[in-house]
Amino acid sequence: MTGIWTSTRSICTKVARQDLSARYPTDLPAWRALKTHYRDDMKSSSLRTLFAEDSRRADEFSVVSGDLLLDYSKNHLTGTTRDLLLELAKEAGVAEAIEDLFSGKHVNTSEDRPALHIALRSKISDQVAVETPGVIEIWAVLTRMEKFVTAIQEGELRGHTGQDLTDIVNIGIGGSDLGPVMASRALRQFWRPGMNFHSVSNVDGTQLVDLTESLNPAQTLFVVCSKTFTTQETMSNAAAAREWIAGTLGADAVKEHFAAASTNQEAMDAFGINADYRFGVWDWVGGRYSLWSSIGLSLALVIGMEHFQSLLSGARRMDMHFRQAAAEENMPLLLAMISVWYNNFFGVETHAILPYDNRLDRFPAYLQQLQMESSGKGVRSDNRPVTVATGQVIWGEAGSNAQHSFYQLLHQGTRFVPVDFILPVRSSGATTAQQDLAIANCLAQSEALMEGHASADTCRAHPGNRPSSTIVFESLTPETLGQLIALYEHKVFVENVIWGTNPFDQFGVELGKKLAASLEDAVSTDRPYEGQNASTQRLLERVKRLRST
Repeated sequence: MTGIWTSTRSICTKVARQDLSARYPTDLPAWRALKTHYRDDMKSSSLRTLFAEDSRRADEFSVVSGDLLLDYSKNHLTGTTRDLLLELAKEAGVAEAIEDLFSGKHVNTSEDRPALHIALRSKISDQVAVETPGVIEIWAVLTRMEKFVTAIQEGELRGHTGQDLTDIVNIGIGGSDLGPVMASRALRQFWRPGMNFHSVSNVDGTQLVDLTESLNPAQTLFVVCSKTFTTQETMSNAAAAREWIAGTLGADAVKEHFAAASTNQEAMDAFGINADYRFGVWDWVGGRYSLWSSIGLSLALVIGMEHFQSLLSGARRMDMHFRQAAAEENMPLLLAMISVWYNNFFGVETHAILPYDNRLDRFPAYLQQLQMESSGKGVRSDNRPVTVATGQVIWGEAGSNAQHSFYQLLHQGTRFVPVDFILPVRSSGATTAQQDLAIANCLAQSEALMEGHASADTCRAHPGNRPSSTIVFESLTPETLGQLIALYEHKVFVENVIWGTNPFDQFGVELGKKLAASLEDAVSTDRPYEGQNASTQRLLERVKRLRST
């Protein structure tokens, strides 16, 4: 067993992991102990009192991993709370689940496959599930990506008219869009001079229309990201992009202006993707975990393969910490258990992510998909219904814009909203004076949420006692971004282990898409609606009436 449970702290009896399918988390001794502890000790806890009683609290409730410092001292927990939460993780078999993840066990139970995004950023010497089909191919694909990226950036591969390809357009949706878009914005200062990143995702087509008004087709390379090469939104946008290239440069230009990350060779043949411009993905890579694979090609084309490798290296660094660190020092584990504490004992339904660097403005949306698609489950891995809340609504915005938007609710509203502040100390582009102001605002908001403000004028009073965690690092680099993303990936994994749910499937997104396919003809032609929903029928009639006039 790895070092995750080397702590000498122990309160409850360990339960073997094979009991997980037979027992709900609420049946575990630590869960019952936490319920009592919440009721008797923490339900009406005061953060100000907790700090007053422990002068070393800020040190006691902080942990470092790699370049990241997590200060979780402004949360409603004590040493006893932490011990009980870690005991719950122990009883639920988190350590064994981590080993299952890294060894290539089929942790994605509903689809009977492993979840090996961790292998994508590993070294061969790490021996992460190397016997799993496809894993040994990872480094060959990375080598091909490096050659392709270098050839584009150095002008060895050019467009149909001989011009350099400088505008990279990622076509994808979900994780195939959110990952590259979020990371490209976060790493804007690492873009190679002259290279530009763009994205198209929404099926309504407006993003592509807007782009084609400003892009030069002769200098544009589209990267189509679809594992199956059948994703409706992605392929609709890809077809429209192909029409634009063929209409402006000729049909022969398609093979020089499109690359793809996919496994569907036949579909790529039909589309016209050059065989040398194709990069494989594997079925054990989930969309929201796919940035580390060839889905990240568009990002690599803009920041360069050296920086892309640094992103992978940062994630691997967090992977090793997650696998090896003792429980009370394990950053993803602690974040996860604090989230379980609020979600399942305080009844909290929402969590805000607030980065104080505008280049992380899409990070809350990225985490929104990661958390809500992974944890929005009502059935356990053993196909029995859950009996506890299994996810939170994740939302947020970059500070200090958010301060002039929804902070009013955080400070004086009736909702109890835990917050993660994310704070780089050095600016990713602005002056030191401006970054100083951003740091001051972040620290001030964290303090104000906790301390509150007394006033005889009740409208001006701040109740305080609002919890937050703060993640601090020196600067926003590919390495630190990799660590940050992997931190939250592992946090989500641990939460689902506690609940006994599968974080790696997403069947909830499929029903609406199937219905949309059946409705498409009814929208675009005179074919009648064949469903039974009266509201849908009336709305379709309204749509056709408005279109006809």
